[in-house]
Amino acid sequence: MTVTKIVTKPEERVDIAFTGDERTLLTGFLDYLRGTIELKCAGLSEEDARRSTLPSPLNTAAGIVKHLRWVEHYWFEVALLGRPMAAPYTREDPDADWRIEPGETISGLLADYAEQCGVSRDIAAGLDLDHEVAFRGDQRLSTRWVLIHMIEETGRHAGHLDVVRELLDGVTGE
Repeated sequence: MTVTKIVTKPEERVDIAFTGDERTLLTGFLDYLRGTIELKCAGLSEEDARRSTLPSPLNTAAGIVKHLRWVEHYWFEVALLGRPMAAPYTREDPDADWRIEPGETISGLLADYAEQCGVSRDIAAGLDLDHEVAFRGDQRLSTRWVLIHMIEETGRHAGHLDVVRELLDGVTGE
């Protein structure tokens, strides 16, 4: 399994190539966004990481990181490989992957996220972009679609985290 260092400075984040094959560009953009998530959390106190700045109590920096960790798990391990679901959410409690439980820390959640991204990275590297699996009945799901979806999902929550971080302590930009 690939384990990545948690990004705490802009220069530690993977640069995106301006040219390359499809896989290089897709995985490059996703890794850049993963690094952005980690970077936006750098220097947050435990209190601030748990504090909601928007009306919903689910809008915390720590909650965003926890949610993204489980999104990575679902799309790469469960959807593409058919592994059992290990995420904390259920139909009865669909927001459990956003909630910070006693004992969870921002540093622990970031480490879990980095580890899960390593698992996802290894899975994607071992599958052709055109690899397809049965999905949700009679539909098909490809590795390419999962990578594109994860760019969208991670990018959306990077913007979400931008707002949360600015409201927490005024930190903007990267």
